[in-house]
Amino acid sequence: MILCIAQVLPPDLLEDVVRRLEDARFVDGARTAGWHARLVKANEQLSPADAAHADLIRRINAAIEGHQLFQIAARPKAVRPVMISRYTAGMEYGTHVDDAMMGGIRTDVSFTLFLGDPASYDGGELVMEGTGGEQAYKLDAGSMILYPSGALHRVEPVTRGARLAAVGWAQSLVRDPGKREILFDLDTARRAIFRQQGKTAEFDLISKSTANLMRLWAES
Repeated sequence: MILCIAQVLPPDLLEDVVRRLEDARFVDGARTAGWHARLVKANEQLSPADAAHADLIRRINAAIEGHQLFQIAARPKAVRPVMISRYTAGMEYGTHVDDAMMGGIRTDVSFTLFLGDPASYDGGELVMEGTGGEQAYKLDAGSMILYPSGALHRVEPVTRGARLAAVGWAQSLVRDPGKREILFDLDTARRAIFRQQGKTAEFDLISKSTANLMRLWAES
């Protein structure tokens, strides 16, 4: 399942993040890539030594982990601290798949949180590759896309301006992406019923099925 979530960062936090990144120190992004991804990765990442690093990462992670749609789509067991990346003219990230393990957690769900106004740069689309073809994504600032970590993807070359984004990974309580999608659909349906009709018998049955599927599929 690929899911786009609007306005993950509130406007005041987004504005503060972008402002503080203007004078921040960035380093070669290839340092954090695996041996094969390093061959196609040409970007920059916010330096851990930068004064703003710890605070920005903490606040961005808190906004992501606190978002309801992220919770019901990813079913996170553990979430890695995000990395803030920057692509300027000529930079790109060729086709790759994310490492299966990062920082001691299995990567099941990957996410890219766009920080810059899409009109401020050309290129830089996130392209997901699959058996049905390719799909390009370039979301509004503050919006985020979730996708399975095992999917091939790339970032198209930036030809003007700078592409800013926060990228991260989560280990899910439900390893299989197809099962996560079933749970997401059921949870979405039951929430819609509750908003429209309240706590009905139909809501109770879907809630029961959702909870029992979690019992069957969740890894403690």
